[in-house]
Parts: sequence; structure tokens; C-alpha cells
Amino acid sequence: MATKGGPLARYGDALRNETFAGFVLILGAVVALIWANSPARDVYATMSEYVVGPEALGLNINIATWAADGLLALFFFTVGLELKHEFVVGALRDVRQALVPILAAVFGMIGPMSVYIVVQLIRGSGNFDGWAVPVATDIAFALAVLGLFGKGLPASLRTFLMTLAVVDDLLGILIIAIFFSSGLNFVMLGLSFLMIAVFGVLVQKRIMKWYLLWPVGILAWYFMFASGIHATISGVALGMMVPAIMNKDEHESLTEVLTEKFNTAVSGFVLPIFAFFAAGVNVVDNEGGFGATLADPVAQGIYLGLPVGKVIGIFGGTFIMVKFLKLKLGEGMRLADVFAVSFVAGIGFTVSLLIATLSFISYPADDPTGPNARLAVILGTAISLVFGAIALRIESTKRLKEAGIQATKKEK
Repeated sequence: MATKGGPLARYGDALRNETFAGFVLILGAVVALIWANSPARDVYATMSEYVVGPEALGLNINIATWAADGLLALFFFTVGLELKHEFVVGALRDVRQALVPILAAVFGMIGPMSVYIVVQLIRGSGNFDGWAVPVATDIAFALAVLGLFGKGLPASLRTFLMTLAVVDDLLGILIIAIFFSSGLNFVMLGLSFLMIAVFGVLVQKRIMKWYLLWPVGILAWYFMFASGIHATISGVALGMMVPAIMNKDEHESLTEVLTEKFNTAVSGFVLPIFAFFAAGVNVVDNEGGFGATLADPVAQGIYLGLPVGKVIGIFGGTFIMVKFLKLKLGEGMRLADVFAVSFVAGIGFTVSLLIATLSFISYPADDPTGPNARLAVILGTAISLVFGAIALRIESTKRLKEAGIQATKKEK
């Protein structure tokens, strides 16, 4: 256990800074990408694919899957907590304001899908199997980039992006369940919902015993996993069960208390480990090299769909909602902020990589379409990250200058 002032304690304190937390996450991804393409790439692949877990429960899965389906559920639990707080007592309690990021997520899926289809039509490829690949937003990476490059931007922008990304994830997982699942186990799904309801009753009654809540939460996760739906959804659902309104004898709501308790572990360990195993895509062994990926119509639809499609969908949709439907952005937000996070939302990564794998799983082993699609996700994500970081930094600098001018005027 770390003592006060020890390395772990100092690391935990540093993680309270979102910029540092974002840096740690991106560092994990960069290390993985370098290692997965180094002469020692077989070591990384062996480690990622090492299977561990009880076979009798269907949990004999590799370490990379444990990171994406297991550990990441803790992150989604904190997302559920934050969303519940925002919907009940925060910025999203105004229905007209909450509608904007929710509908933006829908437009943000239609945009990339449309770009993919248009590219296939222009190139005459006729391969529409990858239509769902560029629709996803990786919430963990997107929020990390916003924290890293969005200093000085309004807090409501984070809420906007978080809401958009969660809705995007839910819709993305729905796409997987409908179009790519071999069979949904409704009994297991029902048991998961039952455990989520039990968890909700316990927290509503303020029965906060870890030896009750943890087993119920783990069972909710397991049954969701066994149902065939991405298990991280259980994390969001559990978080949304926690009350956001304080009792008379409470100084903080339970959503705030639990967010504070989980944030350090999630930022410092869960997300970097997830990034380390999610980002290790092998580029150097791709048949035909990187040039073949760039020229592949399927890949083009994906790496253009992520940055371009997201901006068209999210920014275009939000512009229409604000200018013509008179819906409201969050406090202090501008359309220029939405333009910046539209690029950030093009960071597809986890769910996009998963859909890319599922979309072409039936293709022959020597067909390069599947590997090209996965590399296109990495490329589209990188393009979105670079343009998103630049756009956020421009907006951030502009805001900080405005704040400095206003402060100078007040002093005079």
C-alpha cells in the first residue's frame, strides 16, 4: 500500500490533472503501437493473446479482451455516474439542451456511414460490408484528447462530448447486436438487468457495503458478457442507478462521492492498460504495405469516414439544431467548440476495430480487406486526433486570450 507522499500517492495526485491523465492514456497507446511493429512484436502479440479465465463460465478469454470488456467496464461505470449527475442536477437537466448531444450522436453516425457508401459508389467497389466501421467514437480516447488540448474551454463541452460518445457507443453496440451477433441470450440479458436493478435498490437505500455491491456489480457484468452484448454497457447502467440527489444528512451526492473514489484508479490504471492492449495493431506485416491500405476502397471509406463524416454529421447536425430549431448548446459553448470536438469524435478505435473485425470475419484468411480495414481505423483515428488537437488548441488559445483581456479590463 502506498504511504503518504510515496510514488503511488504522487502519481494519484498528478492524475487529478486531466492533461496528465490524457498524456498517460496516449502514452500507453503509443508504446503499444511501437512495440506491436518492432522486432519484438511477437512478444506483444503473445502477451495480448494469452488466454486466462475459467472455461466453465465462458471466461477463458485473452488478456486484450479482458482489458476491453472487463477493466473498461469500470471506466464506463464512472461515465454512467457523470451522466446521471448531469441529467439530474447538471447541465443536461434541460431537455432541449440534452437533445443536442443525443441527436448529434445520431447525425455523427449517419455522416461517416454516408461517406463510406459514397466512396464505394465512386470507386465502384460494391463492397458495403464495412458501412458500420467508421460510425463509432472511442469515449476514453476522445475525452483524453479533450482534457489534453482543451484547456480553458467550458466544462459543458466535456459533458457534450461525453453524452455524444456514450450514445454513440450504445448505438454502436446495438449495431453489433443486430447485425453482427450470432445469437443474443435473452435469459442472460434478463439476469443482468435483474442484477442492475438489485444494485439500484441497494444504492438508493444507501446500503453501501462493498461485499454486497461488488458481487452484484460483477454478476451484472458477467451476465451482460454472457448475453452476447458488449459487457461495458453494464458499467454505464450500474452508474446510472446511483442517486444524484443528496439526502438531508449528506454533504455530497453519491454520484460525486463514487466518481471521486474511482477516478484515480480509472485514469491511472484502467485506461492506460486498455490503451496498451487496444492500440497494438500490426502495420508492418500487412500484405502489400501501407500503400495498399491507402488505395483500398474499403479502407478509404473508413479513414475518410471517421474524420470527414463525423464533422459533417456532428457539426452539420448541431448547426441545424441551434440555428434553425433553436435548441440550446451548453453554458458557454459555441459552434466553434462543436467543430473542434467533431474531429475528436472521429477517434473510433475500440468499437471501430471490433466492428472492422466482425465485418470481414467471413473473408478468406489471405484476403487483405480485413487487415486493411483495421489499419484504416488507426489511420482515421490518427487524422481525427491531429486535426482535433489543432482545432481544440486554437479554440483554447482564443478563450484564454479573451479571458486575459477581460481580466485586464476589470483591473482597469
